[in-house]
Amino acid sequence: MKRRHLLHLLAGAPALALLPACGKRKPSATALKPDARVLALGDSLTFGYGASPDAAWPVKLSELTGWQVENAGINGDTSAGALERLPALLSAGSYDAILIGIGGNDMLRGVSPAATRDNIAALVNQARAHTPHVALLATPAPDAMRAVVGSLSDAPFYEEVAKSSQALLVANVYSSVLSDASLRSDRIHANARGYEKVAQLLADQLKAAGWR
Repeated sequence: MKRRHLLHLLAGAPALALLPACGKRKPSATALKPDARVLALGDSLTFGYGASPDAAWPVKLSELTGWQVENAGINGDTSAGALERLPALLSAGSYDAILIGIGGNDMLRGVSPAATRDNIAALVNQARAHTPHVALLATPAPDAMRAVVGSLSDAPFYEEVAKSSQALLVANVYSSVLSDASLRSDRIHANARGYEKVAQLLADQLKAAGWR
């Protein structure tokens, strides 16, 4: 009887072994409430340069999700500038989630990747002290040739910061949109259709992560 019981347990072991693996496929974050307050911190790509104010991706993301998305994008801002601005933004309001998209101007101005990475890491850490829902939007590394042929790729330090800071990495959104000339208003900014595409891709990735 003991041997038969042991064989029965072993027969069920493969099915039991699948349970932890299945659990890993579950979303990594709890869903935000339908009217969540979300801070979008960034530069001209967040501001919506190249399109009308109501076409900026934070506006479009709000329309897609129902969230109250505050556009804190400033044209020409850098990671250092965003780091100076964030404390006042956080002290002035309570946010359920924070989206950080900064660093493009650092790369265009020749700021060292290490300095940009450190600033973005500090931004993420401050944001995570405010809310566990923090996402980092990767910006493509500036490359004229890649832009011409439509193959921009994210600067590598965004993935490094996201992993070390336990933030959600939103990858290949800006890169894919800015690689498409029909979605750009100039060499480095989207147009209205481009920002709408950014919002949709962002909403999709946030949904896959369990935020929606």
